[in-house]
Amino acid sequence: MKKKIAFYDTKPYDIEVFDTLNKNLGFNYSISYFREHLTADTAILSRGHNAVCAFVNDSVDSKVIEKLSQYKIGLIALRSAGYNNVDLKAAYGNIHIVRVPEYSPHAVAEHAAALILSLNRKTHRASYRTKDRNFNINGLMGFDLYKKTAGIIGTGKIGKIMIEILKGFGMELIAFDPHPDSVFAGETGVKYASLDELFKKSDIISLHCPLNRQTFQIINAESISKMKPDVMIINTGRGKLIDTKALIDALKEKRIGSAGLDVYEEESEYFFEDFSNQIISDDMLLRLLTFPNVLITSHQGFFTREAMQNIADTTLRNIGDYLAGKKLVNEVCYRCEDTPCRREKEGKCF
Repeated sequence: MKKKIAFYDTKPYDIEVFDTLNKNLGFNYSISYFREHLTADTAILSRGHNAVCAFVNDSVDSKVIEKLSQYKIGLIALRSAGYNNVDLKAAYGNIHIVRVPEYSPHAVAEHAAALILSLNRKTHRASYRTKDRNFNINGLMGFDLYKKTAGIIGTGKIGKIMIEILKGFGMELIAFDPHPDSVFAGETGVKYASLDELFKKSDIISLHCPLNRQTFQIINAESISKMKPDVMIINTGRGKLIDTKALIDALKEKRIGSAGLDVYEEESEYFFEDFSNQIISDDMLLRLLTFPNVLITSHQGFFTREAMQNIADTTLRNIGDYLAGKKLVNEVCYRCEDTPCRREKEGKCF
Protein backbone atom coordinates (compact mmCIF):
# COMPACT_ATOMS: atom_id res chain seq x y z
CA MET A 1 0.00 0.00 0.00
CA LYS A 2 1.28 3.46 -0.91
CA LYS A 3 2.37 5.67 1.96
CA LYS A 4 0.14 8.72 2.37
CA ILE A 5 1.43 12.23 2.93
CA ALA A 6 -0.76 15.20 3.91
CA PHE A 7 0.46 18.51 2.45
CA TYR A 8 -0.83 21.74 3.96
CA ASP A 9 -0.90 25.30 2.55
CA THR A 10 -0.24 24.10 -0.98
CA LYS A 11 -0.26 26.21 -4.11
CA PRO A 12 -0.30 25.14 -7.77
CA TYR A 13 3.48 25.41 -8.05
CA ASP A 14 3.92 23.09 -5.05
CA ILE A 15 1.71 20.45 -6.64
CA GLU A 16 3.50 20.68 -9.99
CA VAL A 17 7.01 20.31 -8.55
CA PHE A 18 6.22 17.68 -5.90
CA ASP A 19 4.13 15.52 -8.23
CA THR A 20 6.92 15.54 -10.81
CA LEU A 21 9.69 14.58 -8.38
CA ASN A 22 7.48 12.14 -6.48
CA LYS A 23 7.17 10.19 -9.72
CA ASN A 24 10.66 10.76 -11.15
CA LEU A 25 12.46 9.85 -7.92
CA GLY A 26 10.40 6.69 -7.57
CA PHE A 27 8.76 7.47 -4.21
CA ASN A 28 5.22 7.21 -5.55
CA TYR A 29 3.64 8.50 -2.36
CA SER A 30 -0.07 9.13 -2.28
CA ILE A 31 -0.10 12.88 -1.62
CA SER A 32 -3.17 14.74 -0.37
CA TYR A 33 -2.82 18.44 -1.13
CA PHE A 34 -4.75 20.80 1.13
CA ARG A 35 -5.06 24.54 0.54
CA GLU A 36 -5.77 25.06 4.23
CA HIS A 37 -3.08 26.04 6.70
CA LEU A 38 -2.18 23.50 9.35
CA THR A 39 -3.98 24.45 12.56
CA ALA A 40 -5.63 22.64 15.44
CA ASP A 41 -8.88 22.75 13.45
CA THR A 42 -7.44 21.40 10.18
CA ALA A 43 -5.15 18.77 11.73
CA ILE A 44 -7.97 16.26 11.34
CA LEU A 45 -7.36 16.29 7.57
CA SER A 46 -4.16 14.33 8.22
CA ARG A 47 -5.97 11.38 9.79
CA GLY A 48 -5.03 8.18 7.98
CA HIS A 49 -1.78 9.60 6.62
CA ASN A 50 1.76 8.52 7.48
CA ALA A 51 3.34 11.98 7.61
CA VAL A 52 2.53 15.68 7.34
CA CYS A 53 4.27 18.31 5.22
CA ALA A 54 3.99 21.91 6.45
CA PHE A 55 5.14 25.34 5.29
CA VAL A 56 6.32 28.54 7.00
CA ASN A 57 2.89 29.96 7.82
CA ASP A 58 1.46 26.74 9.20
CA SER A 59 1.01 26.63 12.95
CA VAL A 60 2.78 23.69 14.54
CA ASP A 61 2.00 24.52 18.16
CA SER A 62 1.37 22.21 21.11
CA LYS A 63 -2.32 21.74 20.22
CA VAL A 64 -1.46 20.72 16.68
CA ILE A 65 1.26 18.38 17.94
CA GLU A 66 -1.19 16.76 20.35
CA LYS A 67 -3.79 16.18 17.65
CA LEU A 68 -1.32 14.85 15.10
CA SER A 69 0.02 12.46 17.74
CA GLN A 70 -3.53 11.21 18.30
CA TYR A 71 -3.73 10.45 14.59
CA LYS A 72 -0.45 8.53 14.87
CA ILE A 73 1.47 11.00 12.73
CA GLY A 74 5.16 10.44 13.48
CA LEU A 75 6.75 13.02 11.19
CA ILE A 76 6.27 16.65 10.22
CA ALA A 77 8.38 17.50 7.19
CA LEU A 78 8.90 21.23 6.88
CA ARG A 79 9.44 22.33 3.30
CA SER A 80 11.39 25.31 4.58
CA ALA A 81 14.63 26.09 6.37
CA GLY A 82 13.10 28.03 9.25
CA TYR A 83 11.27 26.29 12.07
CA ASN A 84 10.27 29.17 14.35
CA ASN A 85 6.61 28.21 13.75
CA VAL A 86 7.17 24.86 15.48
CA ASP A 87 6.87 24.17 19.20
CA LEU A 88 9.96 21.95 19.37
CA LYS A 89 9.45 21.26 23.06
CA ALA A 90 5.95 19.91 22.48
CA ALA A 91 7.17 17.85 19.52
CA TYR A 92 10.09 16.30 21.38
CA GLY A 93 9.40 12.67 22.14
CA ASN A 94 6.16 12.74 20.14
CA ILE A 95 6.78 13.74 16.53
CA HIS A 96 9.99 14.03 14.53
CA ILE A 97 10.55 17.40 12.85
CA VAL A 98 12.69 17.60 9.72
CA ARG A 99 13.44 20.59 7.54
CA VAL A 100 15.21 21.68 4.38
CA PRO A 101 18.36 23.30 5.79
CA GLU A 102 19.32 24.77 2.42
CA TYR A 103 17.67 24.92 -0.97
CA SER A 104 19.25 27.82 -2.83
CA PRO A 105 21.17 30.39 -0.83
CA HIS A 106 21.81 32.14 -4.14
CA ALA A 107 18.07 32.66 -4.65
CA VAL A 108 17.59 34.54 -1.36
CA ALA A 109 20.79 36.57 -1.65
CA GLU A 110 19.99 37.55 -5.22
CA HIS A 111 16.50 38.66 -4.17
CA ALA A 112 18.00 40.78 -1.40
CA ALA A 113 20.28 42.39 -3.98
CA ALA A 114 17.28 42.99 -6.24
CA LEU A 115 15.52 44.81 -3.39
CA ILE A 116 18.57 47.02 -2.91
CA LEU A 117 18.79 47.92 -6.59
CA SER A 118 15.05 48.52 -6.94
CA LEU A 119 14.83 50.66 -3.82
CA ASN A 120 17.93 52.67 -4.70
CA ARG A 121 17.14 53.37 -8.36
CA LYS A 122 13.36 53.23 -7.83
CA THR A 123 12.86 51.04 -10.88
CA HIS A 124 9.49 49.80 -9.62
CA ARG A 125 8.17 53.36 -9.40
CA ALA A 126 9.72 54.28 -12.73
CA SER A 127 7.94 51.35 -14.36
CA TYR A 128 4.57 52.51 -13.04
CA ARG A 129 5.24 56.00 -14.40
CA THR A 130 6.25 54.98 -17.89
CA LYS A 131 3.30 52.59 -18.22
CA ASP A 132 1.15 55.62 -17.46
CA ARG A 133 3.04 57.50 -20.24
CA ASN A 134 4.82 59.63 -17.63
CA PHE A 135 8.52 59.88 -18.47
CA ASN A 136 9.44 62.42 -15.78
CA ILE A 137 12.40 61.28 -13.66
CA ASN A 138 11.96 63.75 -10.79
CA GLY A 139 12.08 61.93 -7.46
CA LEU A 140 13.83 58.87 -8.88
CA MET A 141 17.41 59.79 -8.00
CA GLY A 142 19.50 57.08 -6.38
CA PHE A 143 23.12 56.78 -5.27
CA ASP A 144 26.19 54.87 -6.37
CA LEU A 145 26.67 51.63 -4.46
CA TYR A 146 30.39 51.88 -5.22
CA LYS A 147 32.41 52.68 -2.08
CA LYS A 148 29.30 52.68 0.12
CA THR A 149 29.29 50.44 3.20
CA ALA A 150 27.03 47.41 3.51
CA GLY A 151 26.52 45.74 6.88
CA ILE A 152 25.60 42.05 6.74
CA ILE A 153 24.07 40.55 9.88
CA GLY A 154 24.62 36.80 9.72
CA THR A 155 27.31 35.16 7.62
CA GLY A 156 25.86 31.74 6.96
CA LYS A 157 25.63 30.55 3.38
CA ILE A 158 23.15 33.25 2.33
CA GLY A 159 25.02 36.03 4.07
CA LYS A 160 28.30 34.98 2.48
CA ILE A 161 26.80 34.93 -1.01
CA MET A 162 25.29 38.36 -0.34
CA ILE A 163 28.75 39.64 0.59
CA GLU A 164 30.18 38.26 -2.65
CA ILE A 165 27.42 39.94 -4.67
CA LEU A 166 27.85 43.33 -3.02
CA LYS A 167 31.62 43.05 -3.28
CA GLY A 168 31.06 42.96 -7.03
CA PHE A 169 29.56 46.44 -6.82
CA GLY A 170 32.73 47.70 -5.16
CA MET A 171 31.11 48.18 -1.76
CA GLU A 172 32.89 48.18 1.58
CA LEU A 173 31.68 45.15 3.58
CA ILE A 174 31.35 44.75 7.33
CA ALA A 175 29.58 41.87 9.04
CA PHE A 176 28.33 40.67 12.38
CA ASP A 177 28.04 37.03 13.37
CA PRO A 178 28.39 35.41 16.81
CA HIS A 179 30.71 32.90 15.13
CA PRO A 180 32.97 34.90 12.77
CA ASP A 181 34.57 33.04 9.89
CA SER A 182 38.14 34.31 9.84
CA VAL A 183 39.02 32.29 6.74
CA PHE A 184 36.14 33.79 4.79
CA ALA A 185 37.06 37.25 6.04
CA GLY A 186 40.60 36.79 4.83
CA GLU A 187 39.47 35.60 1.41
CA THR A 188 36.89 38.34 0.82
CA GLY A 189 38.20 41.29 2.78
CA VAL A 190 35.00 41.59 4.80
CA LYS A 191 35.55 43.02 8.26
CA TYR A 192 33.74 41.53 11.24
CA ALA A 193 32.54 44.17 13.68
CA SER A 194 30.26 44.61 16.67
CA LEU A 195 26.59 45.30 16.06
CA ASP A 196 27.00 48.86 17.30
CA GLU A 197 29.80 49.52 14.83
CA LEU A 198 27.83 47.94 12.00
CA PHE A 199 24.77 50.07 12.82
CA LYS A 200 26.89 53.22 12.96
CA LYS A 201 28.85 52.75 9.73
CA SER A 202 26.48 51.02 7.31
CA ASP A 203 24.70 52.72 4.44
CA ILE A 204 22.81 49.47 3.80
CA ILE A 205 22.00 46.80 6.40
CA SER A 206 20.89 43.37 5.20
CA LEU A 207 19.58 40.70 7.58
CA HIS A 208 20.61 37.09 6.95
CA CYS A 209 20.50 35.62 10.45
CA PRO A 210 18.10 33.01 11.86
CA LEU A 211 15.28 34.05 14.17
CA ASN A 212 15.98 33.04 17.76
CA ARG A 213 16.00 34.54 21.23
CA GLN A 214 19.13 36.53 20.48
CA THR A 215 17.96 37.96 17.15
CA PHE A 216 14.28 38.62 17.92
CA GLN A 217 13.66 42.25 16.91
CA ILE A 218 17.37 42.86 16.45
CA ILE A 219 16.25 45.95 14.54
CA ASN A 220 14.41 48.05 17.12
CA ALA A 221 14.11 51.65 18.30
CA GLU A 222 17.44 51.51 20.12
CA SER A 223 19.39 50.00 17.25
CA ILE A 224 17.77 52.36 14.73
CA SER A 225 18.90 55.32 16.83
CA LYS A 226 22.50 54.27 16.19
CA MET A 227 22.11 54.15 12.40
CA LYS A 228 22.74 56.71 9.70
CA PRO A 229 19.60 58.78 8.99
CA ASP A 230 19.45 57.62 5.36
CA VAL A 231 20.22 53.95 5.99
CA MET A 232 18.56 51.28 3.84
CA ILE A 233 17.34 48.17 5.68
CA ILE A 234 16.81 44.87 3.85
CA ASN A 235 15.12 41.85 5.40
CA THR A 236 14.82 38.55 3.53
CA GLY A 237 15.14 36.47 6.70
CA ARG A 238 12.25 36.41 9.16
CA GLY A 239 9.73 39.16 9.86
CA LYS A 240 10.29 39.22 13.61
CA LEU A 241 13.91 40.25 13.17
CA ILE A 242 12.43 43.76 12.94
CA ASP A 243 10.21 45.61 15.39
CA THR A 244 7.69 46.84 12.83
CA LYS A 245 6.33 49.66 14.98
CA ALA A 246 9.85 51.00 15.52
CA LEU A 247 10.50 50.76 11.78
CA ILE A 248 7.31 52.68 10.95
CA ASP A 249 8.11 55.37 13.52
CA ALA A 250 11.60 55.79 12.08
CA LEU A 251 10.25 55.98 8.52
CA LYS A 252 7.74 58.64 9.54
CA GLU A 253 10.48 60.64 11.24
CA LYS A 254 12.80 60.16 8.24
CA ARG A 255 15.44 58.41 10.36
CA ILE A 256 15.51 55.57 7.85
CA GLY A 257 16.08 56.21 4.17
CA SER A 258 14.29 53.12 2.82
CA ALA A 259 13.35 49.54 3.61
CA GLY A 260 13.05 46.41 1.48
CA LEU A 261 11.04 43.66 3.14
CA ASP A 262 10.43 40.17 1.81
CA VAL A 263 9.07 39.15 5.20
CA TYR A 264 6.82 40.76 7.81
CA GLU A 265 6.19 40.16 11.50
CA GLU A 266 2.53 39.16 11.09
CA GLU A 267 2.70 37.82 7.55
CA SER A 268 1.07 34.44 8.13
CA GLU A 269 -2.47 35.63 7.41
CA TYR A 270 -1.61 37.52 4.24
CA PHE A 271 1.55 36.40 2.46
CA PHE A 272 1.08 33.86 -0.36
CA GLU A 273 -2.63 34.76 -0.54
CA ASP A 274 -4.69 37.06 -2.81
CA PHE A 275 -6.30 39.94 -0.93
CA SER A 276 -6.80 42.18 -3.96
CA ASN A 277 -10.58 42.14 -3.48
CA GLN A 278 -10.60 41.99 0.30
CA ILE A 279 -10.02 44.31 3.21
CA ILE A 280 -6.72 44.08 5.04
CA SER A 281 -7.23 44.65 8.76
CA ASP A 282 -3.55 44.76 9.71
CA ASP A 283 -2.93 48.47 10.30
CA MET A 284 0.86 48.18 10.42
CA LEU A 285 1.03 46.33 7.12
CA LEU A 286 -1.27 48.90 5.55
CA ARG A 287 0.90 51.72 6.89
CA LEU A 288 4.05 50.15 5.47
CA LEU A 289 2.38 49.88 2.07
CA THR A 290 1.80 53.65 2.02
CA PHE A 291 5.49 54.59 2.16
CA PRO A 292 7.03 55.35 -1.25
CA ASN A 293 10.44 54.34 0.10
CA VAL A 294 9.32 50.90 1.28
CA LEU A 295 9.31 47.93 -1.08
CA ILE A 296 7.48 44.82 0.12
CA THR A 297 7.51 41.44 -1.61
CA SER A 298 5.51 38.44 -0.43
CA HIS A 299 8.19 36.11 0.96
CA GLN A 300 9.36 35.20 -2.53
CA GLY A 301 13.11 35.28 -1.93
CA PHE A 302 13.28 31.49 -2.17
CA PHE A 303 11.09 31.31 -5.26
CA THR A 304 13.25 30.08 -8.13
CA ARG A 305 12.95 26.91 -10.21
CA GLU A 306 16.18 25.57 -8.74
CA ALA A 307 15.13 26.26 -5.16
CA MET A 308 11.70 24.69 -5.57
CA GLN A 309 13.22 21.53 -7.01
CA ASN A 310 15.75 21.36 -4.16
CA ILE A 311 13.00 21.87 -1.59
CA ALA A 312 10.89 19.09 -3.08
CA ASP A 313 13.87 16.75 -3.44
CA THR A 314 15.04 17.17 0.16
CA THR A 315 11.52 17.04 1.60
CA LEU A 316 10.67 13.80 -0.19
CA ARG A 317 13.98 12.24 0.82
CA ASN A 318 13.42 13.34 4.45
CA ILE A 319 10.06 11.58 4.39
CA GLY A 320 11.59 8.52 2.73
CA ASP A 321 14.29 8.25 5.40
CA TYR A 322 11.67 8.38 8.15
CA LEU A 323 9.44 5.76 6.55
CA ALA A 324 12.46 3.50 6.00
CA GLY A 325 13.60 3.88 9.61
CA LYS A 326 16.84 5.58 8.58
CA LYS A 327 18.75 8.31 10.37
CA LEU A 328 17.05 11.70 9.95
CA VAL A 329 19.96 13.87 8.85
CA ASN A 330 17.79 16.99 8.68
CA GLU A 331 16.00 16.55 11.98
CA VAL A 332 15.54 19.61 14.17
CA CYS A 333 16.47 18.63 17.69
CA TYR A 334 14.79 20.35 20.65
CA ARG A 335 17.79 19.68 22.89
CA CYS A 336 20.21 21.12 20.35
CA GLU A 337 17.80 23.70 18.88
CA ASP A 338 19.58 23.07 15.62
CA THR A 339 20.10 20.58 12.84
CA PRO A 340 21.72 18.16 12.40
CA CYS A 341 21.22 16.74 15.87
CA ARG A 342 24.48 16.63 17.81
CA ARG A 343 23.41 13.37 19.47
CA GLU A 344 24.36 11.52 16.30
CA LYS A 345 25.42 8.30 17.99
CA GLU A 346 21.80 7.72 19.03
CA GLY A 347 20.70 7.87 15.39
CA LYS A 348 17.64 10.00 16.04
CA CYS A 349 16.67 12.87 18.30
CA PHE A 350 14.49 10.56 20.40
